[in-house]
Amino acid sequence: MNRYLVPASLLGTAVGGAVLFKDYVSGGACPSKATIQGKTVIVTGANTGIGKQTALELARRGGNIILACRDMEKCEAAAKDIRRETLNHCVNARRLDLASLKSIREFAAKIIEEEERVHVLVNNAAVMRCPHWTTEDGFEIQLGVNHLGHFLLTNLLLDKLKASAPSRIINLSSLAHIAGHIDFDDLNWEKRKYDTKAAYCQSKLAVVLFTKELSRRLQGVCVASVFP
Repeated sequence: MNRYLVPASLLGTAVGGAVLFKDYVSGGACPSKATIQGKTVIVTGANTGIGKQTALELARRGGNIILACRDMEKCEAAAKDIRRETLNHCVNARRLDLASLKSIREFAAKIIEEEERVHVLVNNAAVMRCPHWTTEDGFEIQLGVNHLGHFLLTNLLLDKLKASAPSRIINLSSLAHIAGHIDFDDLNWEKRKYDTKAAYCQSKLAVVLFTKELSRRLQGVCVASVFP
């Protein structure tokens, strides 16, 4: 009996340590049971990944969720999945292409016209490590989608968010912002050899700086950048 005691104890310690490490790295589970009935939430890039999981959890909590995505077929499918899983029928798909200033303006105009309030804006959508593509308006794609598109969207909806206070703006960032450097003389990588990693880091640093400045300026609206 005793010869099994030490190995069993070591195994238990290892398993317990692994569980604690996993919780430490992942941040653990959110303990809040808060509900958001009557609150309108916009989540960009919500047809997959972090965006979809965010929309799913907020739909479970009773919110009026708007999925804002470029691909409407995938967006409608995601909205259908979330409605089925949560039994929350206030989950809707809207087209938003963050690589197009025209699309952003059209989306914002529709939200302003149709929604009485917007309580939470989750700027989640992003592209990563792309070739040297440009947006419809000529911006380097990672800066254009990850920062500039959300910058315009946020500012277009700012009056609606202020009127809905207390409200929140959540910008999805990345630890990659630490390695970021913003070259104001060549934001679109027209003078240098394109570095897809550095361009991504620049875009995420821009997100963090935008968040900090917006937070400093606003009252009644909580602004935060989140590294998932």
